[in-house]
Amino acid sequence: MRSGKELVMATKEFAKENRQVSWLHLVTTLILLAFFLTVSLLKVNLFIRIGCSLVASLLIVRMFIIYHDYLHRTILQKSPLAKIIMTVYGILVLNPPSIWKRSHDYHHKHNSKFLSANIGSYPIMTKAKYLKSTPGEKFIYLAVRHPFTILFGYIFMFIYGMCIQSFIANPKLHKDALIALIVHGMIIVLVAYFGGWLSLVLGIFVPFFISSAIGAYLFYAQHNFPGVQFKNNEDWTYFSAAMDSSSFMVMNPVLRWLTGNIGYHHIHHINAHIPFYRLRETMRKMPEFQSAKKTSLNPFEINRCLNLKVWDADKMQMVGMKGIYGKNKG
Repeated sequence: MRSGKELVMATKEFAKENRQVSWLHLVTTLILLAFFLTVSLLKVNLFIRIGCSLVASLLIVRMFIIYHDYLHRTILQKSPLAKIIMTVYGILVLNPPSIWKRSHDYHHKHNSKFLSANIGSYPIMTKAKYLKSTPGEKFIYLAVRHPFTILFGYIFMFIYGMCIQSFIANPKLHKDALIALIVHGMIIVLVAYFGGWLSLVLGIFVPFFISSAIGAYLFYAQHNFPGVQFKNNEDWTYFSAAMDSSSFMVMNPVLRWLTGNIGYHHIHHINAHIPFYRLRETMRKMPEFQSAKKTSLNPFEINRCLNLKVWDADKMQMVGMKGIYGKNKG
């Protein structure tokens, strides 16, 4: 079984885009998203509008994975039209290109390193460091990782984290964050004025709330799951960060399509230049990936992931509040 650099090199045959297939995925997803969003705004049967609003939420997630692959320079490069589409999309979903690419590229280079885990990812503390922290530091740390924060990713992760915080930190570099906030505000005002409160809820708030919550949780669970490993910088390797610290999230075919195969996250971290539509093929043809650490969207598994709080260096595993204090607390 291959490992390390040899395994990374072996994936190169799959890191080849089929330009027609990439465009097919992009165009069909955009058409479907535009259709379901439009119907959710129209004055038709309420249950049809609600159904379309929910489907649009899931299509936003799929489109985000396509956007994510584009910013990895995996698909549709050197296309002026694709650049326009992706830039506009990033602004519309409160995830402007300058912010996502910078933080996400850093995440790929430093995933599961203790000293770098807070950039482009959820923060990780050791049990020892957590116990030595002040009450305020503990509160902030747990708040960022709290299920409520993940559920309200629309506000905390995207509006505040991606846009407001990034723009305040570096206005010159992240002008597109301010543009995203202004555009989002204008869309809210226009939809409310012309369509009323129901159109605002079903056409804007529900799709953004659900897609943001799903996106925030997927990103969390891909690197915060039972069996995940975190390492000091000197012990870290790119290979172990992908295979030991990135999960394979088992999904049915419908969910795989809606999430753009992002469940094959261990493979994506081995080689981010494999197009999302070739990740399943890569796993099928390379047995090295088939023994990956697994999680799923089963409620029991979601609860297990969300209960993880800090890294216990003695046990070499993530533990929850009971593992920190020896009893249920906080």
